[in-house]
Amino acid sequence: MTDMGADAAAERFLELFHRTYLRFHTRAASGARMLTGESLAVLLHLSSTGPLTIAEACEHFDRSQAAMSDIVTRLERRGLLARVKDDRDRRRTLVWLTEEGTAQLDRATRVLDTALVAGALSAMPEDRRRALLDGLEALLGTPHGVESDD
Repeated sequence: MTDMGADAAAERFLELFHRTYLRFHTRAASGARMLTGESLAVLLHLSSTGPLTIAEACEHFDRSQAAMSDIVTRLERRGLLARVKDDRDRRRTLVWLTEEGTAQLDRATRVLDTALVAGALSAMPEDRRRALLDGLEALLGTPHGVESDD
């Protein structure tokens, strides 16, 4: 194999990355109920802020109390959110992600399908899998903004 300069390697990497994305992109499991944009936004916000009251969620999403309660109730029925009493003030009820809500959010925000990638990796010899992972870790470990030598 001949030496490849950084610019040519970058072009090859981008081509392979694009093909990887197309081959292993997540697909909705048959019959799976996908999250709406609104539901995803609520779950994402909760995951970054922590538990909120309905009133706090109303303020953030600029929704009425009734509209926000409906959204939370739908997500609660699906087992993605739970209403819990605030430990500091038992009069307040907070909305928080359930384990299933966290798992569903993780799946919804993944770009590549774990099963598809695992299937392809299982077909590779262990040393090639290790080389692939080592190479990606090396790429991610390089400083940002490094100029090419080519």
